[in-house]
Amino acid sequence: MKMKKSENQEKKSNISVEISLDENHVPDRLEWSAPDGGINHQPTKAVMLSFWDETKKEALRIDLWTKDMPVDDMKIFFHQVFVSMSNSYENATSDKNTAKLIREFAETYAKASEIID
Repeated sequence: MKMKKSENQEKKSNISVEISLDENHVPDRLEWSAPDGGINHQPTKAVMLSFWDETKKEALRIDLWTKDMPVDDMKIFFHQVFVSMSNSYENATSDKNTAKLIREFAETYAKASEIID
């Protein structure tokens, strides 16, 4: 008997992060995969992942970095996250003024952390 595919059947996708820990439970190696995007076991030095808890109206976060993540790279990573947040915020809300404030903060941060002059 053939089963008819449901018209409402949703496609699912998976993104995963694999964390290798040292003897002190500190991340030693991070790899992420997004098979639908062609990414499998891609090494990375840091990851920031946020989830929205609608019931509690709060962000739940996972921030991880390897013990050998260079501080200068971490500063650049944060700067790029701030810029990306401003773009995401503007796309999600169409609030150009607040997005501009986030971008200005990102530039102020970049100067304070000495990643730009």
